[in-house]
Amino acid sequence: MRLDHRQVGGRCGECQAWGTVEETGTAVARTTAATTVLEPARKIADVDATTAAFLPTGVDELDRVLGGGLVPGAVILLAGEPGVGKSTLLLDVAAKFARTGQDVLYVTGEESAAR
Repeated sequence: MRLDHRQVGGRCGECQAWGTVEETGTAVARTTAATTVLEPARKIADVDATTAAFLPTGVDELDRVLGGGLVPGAVILLAGEPGVGKSTLLLDVAAKFARTGQDVLYVTGEESAAR
């Protein structure tokens, strides 16, 4: 059974008339760093991926898979079976960047409580 929008909320709360509700947007000013736009939005077709500033990880195969290395500010999700070396690989890469003064954030979400 398909519901009409009037059956689920199309009645005006003030005048009780049906079919008079209109969607409007309300801009909310936010000043937190998390919502600061560093660059204006662009169409993906207008982005030149060849100009990205890649940071080589020092692991040739990882750099190849990543298209040349890590891109500053990127988020990478690495998944695989337990014990294949994901943590070892990424901790080695993180240590390399930390030794050169780069900021590193290592987040894990699959470790057991005992680990």
